[in-house]
Amino acid sequence: MRIIEAQMRVVCTDGSGFDGSYRLVTTLLDAQRYPADRLVRLYHERWEHESAYYALRHTILQGRVLRSCDPVGIEQEMWSLLPLYQLLRRAMVGAAESRPGTDPDRCGFTIALQTARDLLVRAEGIVEQGIGSIGRRALSTLSPERRPRVSTRKVKSPISRYAERKMDGRPDGSRTVASVTIALLQPPPSPPALPTTMVREYVGAGQVGNRMTRVLAALQAEPERQWRAREVAELLGDVTPVTTYRQLARWTERGLIRRIRTGRYAAAAPTRTAALRPRPKR
Repeated sequence: MRIIEAQMRVVCTDGSGFDGSYRLVTTLLDAQRYPADRLVRLYHERWEHESAYYALRHTILQGRVLRSCDPVGIEQEMWSLLPLYQLLRRAMVGAAESRPGTDPDRCGFTIALQTARDLLVRAEGIVEQGIGSIGRRALSTLSPERRPRVSTRKVKSPISRYAERKMDGRPDGSRTVASVTIALLQPPPSPPALPTTMVREYVGAGQVGNRMTRVLAALQAEPERQWRAREVAELLGDVTPVTTYRQLARWTERGLIRRIRTGRYAAAAPTRTAALRPRPKR
């Protein structure tokens, strides 16, 4: 693997900005062919693989599920969908490369699919030299260039056990990016030593710094205090009240803390084990 570390500064059009440290792990080991700064800039487009799933499920299948009811048939259907998707994408990329400076993202996948379908129905123009009918149609209906935007990552599922948003300094809403400055960090002269043992998360009091340990330490320091869930969220500082409620409910079920009443929690009573004494002989 190849590890790339970079410090990034993003400035938005409204004057706001934030800094971030990124560590990118990749299997592209050739630094001459794949420069580090280009890989870091491409990392912002990592979410676009979701567009491939959308194109396969909604654009090609139009929301329908696979028809086969056995593994062999499903595999056959998937192999028919994937080559079709790749061929259309190759036609779109080839068309964009014929016009220097054109981003392939501006080519519409739906336009390419409809054009390919029309060619098959009319049985004409299947094999053409150059960019072909699909490429010409894609270039004639280019989408506008994408605006560089930034916003924090949010969890949209209401039942997710993860925080609704990350406290990373990024804005809640989408904002247009004015400039991005990337400073590549030099790797250390020698790789750090690997840990000798692997410790599971949330095991024992030695895990100083995780959420459960910090909450238990605070509650045990004031055993008579009835903590509000919002106070626990403020103590952690990196989670939302909704996430705090979920975690407090799980810790209560495990007997780590006590639920006094709605929204009030306290440290669990210490368990006492009576020493076993031999019964006196009569």
